Amino acid sequence: MEGYDKNLQARTHQVDHNVKMWNRRNLEISGVKEVDSFDSEEFLLQTSMGYLVIRGHNLQMKNLDLEEGEVSIKGRVDEMTYLDENQGEKAKGLFSKLFK
Repeated sequence: MEGYDKNLQARTHQVDHNVKMWNRRNLEISGVKEVDSFDSEEFLLQTSMGYLVIRGHNLQMKNLDLEEGEVSIKGRVDEMTYLDENQGEKAKGLFSKLFK
């Protein structure tokens, strides 16, 4: 039974997701699974807590480490919104159509 408990814990363990912002100009985000799309006005990130949309001006990716699940973004942040799973898939599809 001990091995079963460890497997259950591994499957139910969720990666921590944190967002740190300084002066609306710098973001550090952990728990990032994938960067689905980005440009100077909008980022779409898949995190352990769902899809996260970041909107602003002059947004740039400073650091990307998907192995550690960390992303750093600089620029003026105007909005951060979490999408549910269905909204995230729709947003992902829209971005892929726009950038083809």
